Amino acid sequence: MIQKLSRLKVADNTGAKELMVINVLSRWKGNYYQRFGSVGEIVVGSVKKSSPFSEFEEGSVVYGVIVRTKKEVRRKDGSYIRFDDNAVVIIGKESQEPKGTRVFGPIAREVKDKGYDKIASLAPEVL
Repeated sequence: MIQKLSRLKVADNTGAKELMVINVLSRWKGNYYQRFGSVGEIVVGSVKKSSPFSEFEEGSVVYGVIVRTKKEVRRKDGSYIRFDDNAVVIIGKESQEPKGTRVFGPIAREVKDKGYDKIASLAPEVL
């Protein structure tokens, strides 16, 4: 479960290393807006750490898709999946396509199911 002020590892080669969540672009759930983000949802964040000559300098506001969470995610078959870290892949605001050309580490199948096929194809492993 990712919420405001959560720190996420950036799992692509855009040059950003760490992201702090400003807002979870939530959806309407019954009679309230969801406050927490899970795998496959979009977050708005501020870059906190980056490599020196990257496209995104510290303080840049970016959009990203959550690809890994420490909190387990229940699947329809009754199984659960969880990862060792919380990670995000940076995407474009309008295009919803990844900014980087590589994705590091495994990603959850839920990312592909939510329509981010390009991210799933760049990842070395989809669990």
